[in-house]
Amino acid sequence: MDPERVTHTGPDGRHLLGPVNAAKTPRWAGVGTFARLPRTDQVEHTDIAVLGIPFDAGVSYRSGASFGPNHVRESSRLLRPFNPAQSASPFAACQVADAGDLIGNPFDIAEAIESIAAGAAELMDGGTKMVSVGGDHTIALPLLRAHHALHGPVALLHFDAHLDTWDTYFGAEYTHGTPFRRAHEEGLIDPESIMHVGTRGPLYGTQDLDDDARFGFGIVSSADVMRRGVDAVVSLLRDKVGNRPLYVSLDIDVLDPAHAPGTGTPEAGGMTSREVLEILRGLRGLNIVGCDVVEVSPAYDHAELTGIAAAHVVYELITVMALGPQAEPGGPAYGISRNLYGSAAED
Repeated sequence: MDPERVTHTGPDGRHLLGPVNAAKTPRWAGVGTFARLPRTDQVEHTDIAVLGIPFDAGVSYRSGASFGPNHVRESSRLLRPFNPAQSASPFAACQVADAGDLIGNPFDIAEAIESIAAGAAELMDGGTKMVSVGGDHTIALPLLRAHHALHGPVALLHFDAHLDTWDTYFGAEYTHGTPFRRAHEEGLIDPESIMHVGTRGPLYGTQDLDDDARFGFGIVSSADVMRRGVDAVVSLLRDKVGNRPLYVSLDIDVLDPAHAPGTGTPEAGGMTSREVLEILRGLRGLNIVGCDVVEVSPAYDHAELTGIAAAHVVYELITVMALGPQAEPGGPAYGISRNLYGSAAED
């Protein structure tokens, strides 16, 4: 039996099918789609699809991110349809649906990359945008290939503890530590508008930074976020991206292990959940054409901290994408004199 759902009339007059009505079906019941949204086969057209990519054959340390998509779905059951931080109802602005999982061969990385790129391109045919949930960071390369085919070289904001611009691991060119070097080599990203955010931790040597700068990347470290503050970082990122088509790739290990222990390569000194969510809200009005959230490994996720953080990251990205590039920047996400729920704030 299909449970009762919240329905809306969208801005263009379309009938939009929303999440399961939590007043009729308790949140712990039913099939675990993202935010209890409908599946893509239950709607006529999907504007934004949440796509699971359970692939982790490219990891260099702790495996388990192949279990990430369903963990994030289960962690999203408590999400509600109104986003007060952005004063928006994303599921009423456009049709958002869960596209299920896209499978890549777990024993053949090259074949998996090809099939992920092809599957993503097929899903986007007809105008659907994607928020992909991994899986390890290897999947960013085929996703960037699919987006490049539609938009040409894209701007990139890469939230991560690590650079992921290394050359090879044990001679392998395609791993979760190499996707953005390959993306640069293939011309998938715009070298004038690419940034790492939240990087930290030891490197193999200064050559890592030299190579990264040669590819065009700027770096906002986690320490920069702490010292300069969210608003200054948002301003810098917006200036860097401009109105270019933007792809956002977020490794959950950009968060400190205190906020996201369930990941494969944790590093101390990371960003807080609040900082990451506020920066994502600050991207409101940019032309985000696609994004991914990766490296959630539930086997290490005590108290579901990582899954909950990842679910909220996906929710904020969906909201920004649903509002679209026509949305006014700023708004309730930052720089206002009211609290998030509409009452006057004390001076």
